[in-house]
Amino acid sequence: MLDARRRAVLDAIGIEMWRSRHPVSAAAMDEPSLHQVVESGHGASAGRAVAGPEPLADDRVRVADGRPSVSPPLDATENVAGLDWEALRATVASCTACALHATRAQAVFGVGNQDARLMVIGEAPGADEDRKGEPFVGRAGQLLNAMLAAIGYPRETVYIANIVKCRPPGNRDPHVEEAAACRVYLLRQIELIKPQLILCVGRISAHNLLGTEEPVGRLRGSVHRFDPGDIPVLVTYHPAYLLRQPQEKAKAWQDLQAAWRLLKSA
Repeated sequence: MLDARRRAVLDAIGIEMWRSRHPVSAAAMDEPSLHQVVESGHGASAGRAVAGPEPLADDRVRVADGRPSVSPPLDATENVAGLDWEALRATVASCTACALHATRAQAVFGVGNQDARLMVIGEAPGADEDRKGEPFVGRAGQLLNAMLAAIGYPRETVYIANIVKCRPPGNRDPHVEEAAACRVYLLRQIELIKPQLILCVGRISAHNLLGTEEPVGRLRGSVHRFDPGDIPVLVTYHPAYLLRQPQEKAKAWQDLQAAWRLLKSA
């Protein structure tokens, strides 16, 4: 059963919790759960759209067949094998491997617990992130913080990074060559952290990390594997997408529950 703090966090996400009238087992009371998920909508005329997904059953979280192919880093990108955190950060800050360096205010390296069990990988920095030098600091970042706190992993306990370290002009999607140039830095971060779970948020993140073009809707609900390290990977919607499409928050909550279960059993 959720405590008052976690219920408040779920309210911030936009998910209202209702108590079930039916008794639940002691084991089930330990897990974040929804009897009904109610999305309040926006504006007086939006109404209340009701969805009722139960916690994602164990047989709904399945291991995807096959493993993604991992492209080697571009030769043009400096070899970062063996760099520690300080040296890696300095290398990223001075990187000129792709054209994005010419328009950035600063590189957005990543932030969080360097011994984190959970690593969150987003897409690319936006304007707020470019100014501050930290990922997920705008409205989408506030929603991400609430989502993580709802499963007991507040921002400071996880590590957050992006597929690319510099903001694409106009907040466009990063180009293939830009993501490829940055990949070696992300791989080194994953290698240093050794997370027990990676959560990909958004299409660009999932496509680049897993080497697929499947839509997020088909990728979520499965446990993928990332090599090197054979690390479990879950895919969910980007918080910015959830701000535009709040009716999808119930599905994102299912994904968070799946992440919570995997981390609990790790």
